Amino acid sequence: MSTITTTNPATGKTIQTYPMMSAQEATAKLQAAHGAFEDWRHLTHAQRAPYLTKIAETLRGAADELAALMTQETGKLLRDGKREVDLCAALFDYCAKNGPALLADEDRTHGADGARGVVSYQPTGVIYSIQPWNFPLYQPVRVLAANLMAGNACVLKHASICTGTGLRLRELCIEAGLPEDLFQVILIDHDTSDTLIAHPLVRGVTLTGSDGAGRHVGAVAAKALKKTVLELGSNDAYLVLEDADIETAVKYCVMGRLYNNGETCVAAKRFVVTDKVYDAFLDAFVAQMASIKMGDPADESTQLGPLSSQDQCDTVKGQVEDSVTAGAKLLCGGDVPERDGAFYPATVLVDVTPGMPAYDDEIFGPVAAVIRAKDDTDAMRIANDSRYGLGGGIFCKDEERALKLARDHFDTGMVRINSFGAADPNMPFGGVKDSGYGREHGGFGMKEFVNVKAIFLP
Repeated sequence: MSTITTTNPATGKTIQTYPMMSAQEATAKLQAAHGAFEDWRHLTHAQRAPYLTKIAETLRGAADELAALMTQETGKLLRDGKREVDLCAALFDYCAKNGPALLADEDRTHGADGARGVVSYQPTGVIYSIQPWNFPLYQPVRVLAANLMAGNACVLKHASICTGTGLRLRELCIEAGLPEDLFQVILIDHDTSDTLIAHPLVRGVTLTGSDGAGRHVGAVAAKALKKTVLELGSNDAYLVLEDADIETAVKYCVMGRLYNNGETCVAAKRFVVTDKVYDAFLDAFVAQMASIKMGDPADESTQLGPLSSQDQCDTVKGQVEDSVTAGAKLLCGGDVPERDGAFYPATVLVDVTPGMPAYDDEIFGPVAAVIRAKDDTDAMRIANDSRYGLGGGIFCKDEERALKLARDHFDTGMVRINSFGAADPNMPFGGVKDSGYGREHGGFGMKEFVNVKAIFLP
């Protein structure tokens, strides 16, 4: 029998081993979820809301346990794990509070005589959720909370390295009173996953992962005529314009590059700095990156923990080495320390140009690519010179000008101005180009997998 083994990336020690499910076992979980959906769909939005509120309360009560588990499985800083639990609880609360109004029937008119029409947001069935390891609780929750409110069921295929967190999330939902079969967690391989996508009881598929994974899952789902939401990778550019406050820019650029050990799809990855402020920014930025304390992710004084696995560490190391071979220059970091665990230091690259991994690709680790721009116009050109378009940032003292640049010129789904942050329940989350399509949060996620039904009355 095939198994999944989870490993602590800070120590290399095994945490637990789990048996993989057969295709028949996974299908049985899907069928059970559909059976629970048939009852859940008939509850009103107001009747569903208390279930979500109770889950939020239960998650908060288990915050220490969940944070410790995420740290063990992925190397996430313990304090970041606690913030993640808070965000997940806030997402359940948001959907419970706002879902009934956002999903309520809408009165319309139709025809020349203005006859009555109704638009109704009806649940569709089981949503298949394929999620990554970098936010072991948040990634499945942002799908689960929205779809439970919409009236759907959810089947989760989580990343193998955080299997324990996925299973514990389901247990806590059941402890909070959620019908036992409405949310399932399945431990399967990629071939079984592709088979499941095509199953008639799967009504939608959502994936967070690389653009390569998105292409594969999107193609398999499209062949089966299943709607998808794809939240994929990015190499987000943060622009430091000519009038930027350098202290503010450096503070948030360091935070944006190192948050969650640099393993964040909306992390600041490329730093496009105008010539006028380039030297001042670079000196301060490198000084802070070089001073970052790397160590035990459970230690409150640690600023940078290990990457999620040795494979991930090797990938980042290879991307940096390939960039340097192509002409990039290391200003700090770049050397894997001689210690146990998948540690990689805070690293800064300059002289980064098209054709290098640090320019073209997503480096999922604490590696910053600093790129010099001639002026503000050139900075925006470089920012948009990417196949990705998830997020980005602008540092500029003139906030109205920054707003105009963000709104009219930045080709991404999200833009931060003079700040950094990962996600907010009240704001849409998602991207364009190779960063995928569809939106989560802000009420948008609750309408991605519903049947927007038009009803015409005489």
